[in-house]
Amino acid sequence: MITVTNVSVQFGKRVLFKDVNLKFTEGNCYGVIGANGAGKSTFLRTISGELEPTTGNIVLGHGERLSVLSQDHFKWDPYTVMDTVLMGHSVLWDIMKQREAMYAKTDFTDEDGLKVSELEEKFAELDGWNAESDAAMLLSGLGIGEDKHYLPMSELSNKEKVRVMLAQALFGNPDNLLLDEPTNDLDMDTVTWLEEYLSNFEHTVLVVSHDRHFLDSVCTHTVDIDYGKINLFAGNYSFWYESSQLALRQLQNQKAKVEEKRKELEEFIRRFSANVAKSKQTTSRKKMLEKLTVEEIRPSSRKYPGIIFTPAREPGNQILEVSGLAKSLEDGTPLFRDVSFTVQKGEKIVFLSHDPRAMTSLFEILNGNMQADAGTFNWGVTITTAYLPLDNTAFFDTDLNLVEWLSQFGEGNEVYMKGFLGRMLFSGDEVLKKARVLSGGEKMRCMIARMQLRGANCLILDTPTNHLDLESIQAFNNNLKVYKGNILFSSHDHEFIETVANRIIELTPNGIIDKLMEYDEYITSDHIKSLKARLYGA
Repeated sequence: MITVTNVSVQFGKRVLFKDVNLKFTEGNCYGVIGANGAGKSTFLRTISGELEPTTGNIVLGHGERLSVLSQDHFKWDPYTVMDTVLMGHSVLWDIMKQREAMYAKTDFTDEDGLKVSELEEKFAELDGWNAESDAAMLLSGLGIGEDKHYLPMSELSNKEKVRVMLAQALFGNPDNLLLDEPTNDLDMDTVTWLEEYLSNFEHTVLVVSHDRHFLDSVCTHTVDIDYGKINLFAGNYSFWYESSQLALRQLQNQKAKVEEKRKELEEFIRRFSANVAKSKQTTSRKKMLEKLTVEEIRPSSRKYPGIIFTPAREPGNQILEVSGLAKSLEDGTPLFRDVSFTVQKGEKIVFLSHDPRAMTSLFEILNGNMQADAGTFNWGVTITTAYLPLDNTAFFDTDLNLVEWLSQFGEGNEVYMKGFLGRMLFSGDEVLKKARVLSGGEKMRCMIARMQLRGANCLILDTPTNHLDLESIQAFNNNLKVYKGNILFSSHDHEFIETVANRIIELTPNGIIDKLMEYDEYITSDHIKSLKARLYGA
C-alpha cells in the first residue's frame, strides 16, 4: 500500500501538481496517464523517493518493499545477468553477500557462527534457496534464454537489457511495484507474458505506458494527471477515454438538459460495466465500475491532433501486385523470401515478423528506396502513396522553420501550411521553430502533416506510434479505422493492429503467412502457431 498525503511538486514557478491525496491499495494496478510533460514519470520518481516532493509525504505500508523499473541500462554492465536480477531484492542480495563473506573466512569464530545462523534464518525466510531459479524463470519468461543468464550485462543488446531490468523489478514479489514504460522494446509475445503476470500480481502496481491494450489488460484504475491535479478513477484506460469524450460532448452541447445528461451518463456506465464483465481483463475481476458515480466523469483538458487522411481520388481496381520478393542482410541472413501477394481494394494489411527489419526493408523496397534481391512489384496507375518511414532523421537535417519545412512537400501559401501544422498542435510562434530542434514526438507529428498534404489513397506506415503520446496515438488510430483507402503497416501496438487491420501477412525467412482474420484470433490460433514454428524453424 502507498499513501500519498498533501503532495505537491513544483519546479520554479511551474506547478506540475498539488494537494495530491491518494491511497494505492493491494491487489490493484493503477495506470498513470497525462499529456506529455504533465508529470507522469515525475510522480513515479516522487513515490520511489528519487525526487523529494515540494510539500507533503509518501508512506509505504509497514515493512513493505518497493521495487522500481530501472531506466539506467549501463549501470549494471559490470555484473552478470543473474546477479543484476537478484539485486532487485536489495535485502536478500545484502544477506547473500554477507553469507558469502562469512563462509569465505579462514578464521571462523563462535561469534561468526552465531552471525551465520542469523543470516541463514533470514535467508530462508526470504526464500533465498529458490532465488536463482525464480530469477531464471522471470528471465526466460521475458525472452532471455538460459545461455545468457550468467553473461556480463555488457554483452547484451539494449533490448535485452530492458528485459533484464524488468526481471529485476519483478523479482522477489515486491509489495509495491513502479513501472515506467515497461513495454518499450518488448515484442508482442513478451508483452502478452507481462500482461498475464501483472494480471495475477497480488500487490500494488503503478504503471506509465503508451500502450493502450496493455493498460486495458492490467489496470483496475486510472490515475489522470490533468488541470494541475491528480485524480483517481475506477476502470481502465478505454473507460476513462470514452467517458471523458462523452463528458466533453455534453459540455459542448449546452442545450442538453441536466437530467438528460445524467441519464446518458448512467446508461454509458451501465453498458460499459456489462461489456467489461464479459472480458478476461483485470478490471472485470475488481468490478470497480459498479462504484462509479456520474459526478466522477469530467472532460479532459488534453488536446488531440487533427489527423485526417482524405484520398484525393478514388483508387482503381488494381492496387498493388507483389511477386517473389526476397531480401537478405549483408551477411546473408534472410529477412524474407518468396513474398507474393495482391492487395485488394479497401484492405488494411498489417505486416508482422520476428525480425522488425523485415517489414522496414519491404516498405523501403515498395517505396523505391531499396533494391530487392529478387522479385517484382507493380503499383496500380491510380494509386498515390504516402510513406511514414521508421527513421525520419534525414528529413529534419535542415535549418528551415516548420512552415518552410512543410512547404517543401505540397502546394499552398503560408496560411495553408500553418493550418496543417495547427491541426498537429503547432500554434503561434511554434510554427517558426527550426525543424532540427524538434523532439521525437514533434517530428512524428510533422511527418504525419506531410503525409496529409499528399491526399494519398494508400498509406504505408512503418511503426507509426513510435514517439507519439497517447492522445496522438488515439487520434491516429481513430482516423485509420474510417480511412477509405488502403493501408500497409507494421506496429507493436496491439490495439492499433486489432482495430485497423483486416488482413495479416507475416514475413518469415522461408515464405509468408497470409490470412484474412482478426489479430486476436491470429495470435491465439494453434494452426498459426504451428505454421510459424515450421516457417521460422525450417
